Amino acid sequence: MITINVVKDTYLHKIVINLNTEILEIHKIICCGFYVNCMVVDVVWFKRDLRCRDHAPLLSASLSGRPVLCLFMIETQRLKLKDTSPMHINWELDCAVALSKDIKKIGLDIHFHIGDAREILEGIHCKHGIHRILSHEETGNSWSYERDKMISKWCHSKDIIWDEFPNNGVIRRLKDRDLWKTERDSRMRIPINEPPLFSNGIIFDESIPEINDLGLEISVRKDWPEAGEEAAMRRLNQFLDDDSKRYSQSISSPILSIKHGSRLSPYFTAGVLSMRRVVQKTNEKINFIKKNKETIEHHSSWIRSLSSFRRRLAWRCHFIQKLEMEPNLDLVAQNPLIEKNMDRKLDSYRFDRWANGNTGWPFFDACMRQLKSTGWINFRMRAMMMSCASYNLWLPWKETGEYLAKLFLDYEPGIHWSQVGMQSGTTGINTIRAYSMTKQGKDHDPNGEYIRKWVPELSMVPTDYIHEPWKMTEKIQESIICHIGKDYPEPILNEIESRKEGIKKSYSARKGDDVRNISRQILKKHGSRSKTRKRTTPKSSTIQKKLF
Repeated sequence: MITINVVKDTYLHKIVINLNTEILEIHKIICCGFYVNCMVVDVVWFKRDLRCRDHAPLLSASLSGRPVLCLFMIETQRLKLKDTSPMHINWELDCAVALSKDIKKIGLDIHFHIGDAREILEGIHCKHGIHRILSHEETGNSWSYERDKMISKWCHSKDIIWDEFPNNGVIRRLKDRDLWKTERDSRMRIPINEPPLFSNGIIFDESIPEINDLGLEISVRKDWPEAGEEAAMRRLNQFLDDDSKRYSQSISSPILSIKHGSRLSPYFTAGVLSMRRVVQKTNEKINFIKKNKETIEHHSSWIRSLSSFRRRLAWRCHFIQKLEMEPNLDLVAQNPLIEKNMDRKLDSYRFDRWANGNTGWPFFDACMRQLKSTGWINFRMRAMMMSCASYNLWLPWKETGEYLAKLFLDYEPGIHWSQVGMQSGTTGINTIRAYSMTKQGKDHDPNGEYIRKWVPELSMVPTDYIHEPWKMTEKIQESIICHIGKDYPEPILNEIESRKEGIKKSYSARKGDDVRNISRQILKKHGSRSKTRKRTTPKSSTIQKKLF
């Protein structure tokens, strides 16, 4: 017996029903005032999980027995957001195209759609009838959070089941932060599931969209990573088998981290690799080294590096968990009273020089130009960029955070906005880290090779002056044809004095019982639950002088 649910709608439709012995196909066409909803397909909605392996929605769909439609959407509303750039869309589309080839191997097809999520799902529902939508939970920016609430309401109105599966180490509806790490670590131990096979996939017979179909230009940067799950696995294996040996010593350097950092973050952001897979592969490598340490050179330092990398994987989940529990971190400062007390204003002159790497501080300018050219720079330099904007230039966190988000190929909202709050001093629970750009340069680029690469105006500057070219005499400037203030800008401000003033004003903004009460609530909700370690470093005021 076949049951057809007829639902009143505001649009006019014509219903054409072709009934064969066991299959009912319903097509919606403008004409009549009803549409038929027969609930016959499962839709696997690929969001930020563009992979076949370790994909719970795919596994669940394989067990239902219903036809399966795999969906990837480019949502036009997202293109208008201030933290989204064409580069992000370009990368995700590249990964989705690579996924479509992998999906075909297991008997499915990716359906590419451009438009509004609800309208796209409505069209699929009226054409095929949706019984169930399957996806991973998404922890994105405030826009994606509101989008998901809207889709949830739409599903409820249509009697459609939306099954969302846990993703990575983020725990939805977590009531007590004390329980997070145990749950996260337990989840990382769940065995990996390989792609199931299908014989009931719905074929996509339209052309795959290209970036120019969206009115966007190709946004590929230098050193653009190869898209897709197989490429991600190759990079993971290369890192674990070789490049990770010097991970701990290299991760803070913008030069060394290019080779010895994992460079997996773009794959994590698009969900091309699951966190669980990387954690388990890292554990396997550590165990292998331990068992064969007699034959492995420098095995102890290698294990320390991999252990450090493993902690950063947990750290990644920890910060995304903050956005899961407070989904508007891209809109509202965690401690709004601190932000109000700071009263930072958007100075367009300062912002433009910061944003374009023309501050007159060579190492900072080199880092910003690398980021603009490649879409990637290591974490420590990202923190320095926010520090410069927040303390030296006293620029507001939201505008500078949005600008950097658009430059990061691996933009992960949970990490980014948590870090923007920390590095701009608006949480009230973190030590103010105001980095010295000159000190960072001398530490990580003592001979100025990195500066000369990314700031070619300074290519002839003697090493003694490369970090502070404004100290060159007029005679030296003339001899190398690099006039400070003409060929390369003078420093926008006195770096030392502006940093000290920014620190002073930031600590002043933290005063008051009301501010401290909010900060205590933030700490209770979001603070790390790792065990307190015995102090082995000087007090924070000394750390400011020595480390940053």
